[in-house]
Amino acid sequence: MGRLVLFRAWFLAALVAAASANFLSDVEISWGGGRGKILENGNLLQLTLDRASGSGFQSKQEYLFGRFDMKMKLVPGNSAGTVTTYYLSSLGPTHDEIDFEFLGNASGEPYVLHTNVYSQGKGDREQQFYLWFYVDGTPIRVFRNSESLGVPYPKSQAMRLYASLWDGDDWATRGGLVKTDWSQAPFVASYQGYTADACVSSAGRPSCSASRGNWWDQGLDSGAVQKLKWVRDNYMIYDYCRDTKRFPQGFPPECSSPRN
Repeated sequence: MGRLVLFRAWFLAALVAAASANFLSDVEISWGGGRGKILENGNLLQLTLDRASGSGFQSKQEYLFGRFDMKMKLVPGNSAGTVTTYYLSSLGPTHDEIDFEFLGNASGEPYVLHTNVYSQGKGDREQQFYLWFYVDGTPIRVFRNSESLGVPYPKSQAMRLYASLWDGDDWATRGGLVKTDWSQAPFVASYQGYTADACVSSAGRPSCSASRGNWWDQGLDSGAVQKLKWVRDNYMIYDYCRDTKRFPQGFPPECSSPRN
């Protein structure tokens, strides 16, 4: 199977109205003791972080393949130490996971987008990017199927969509050097425009939407390849496939695939 995991930056610095699924019917607040709230008749979801706790939500459905869109408003102002997430994950010690983590920063400094891919419980595939002003629809990362090289690929475990806001000041901003300023709390992140055009997993079998042809065999055309190169050349600040100190005996095998 040559299908690839394609990361697109669908995240905005401000909320934009759009037709979407309804949070009331499609997700549930999973933790936070009331700090997560669904508002505006299910069209807006807000997560809050204070000294006591963060908060999060998860999709009610599990998915095997698909395209997922979400518009996010990240914590404004001094967001140092905060981590706002949006990710897909299965459960268990050999889980698959596809991560977007937005690492806050001091006022006026750009957010860092931290990405990772787990397959069969193995992660450590981090890439990081500075977020520029407007990134909607821009490809930022591709994780290609490298099973021929002995690398497990996230293709067979159903995953839920999760999102959360939590305190990561021991590592999130400049490696933990910049701490969370709790005088700015509560911190709030907002989600809107969630759509899941995907194969829903039921009793271990996927049921795919009729529109799956829009993404089932999606790849990168020449224009998208150039955008991806532009992102890597100008905004990538860490790539595990280039970290010689971390991998002195040689890079992981998937690093030999183009654009991984």
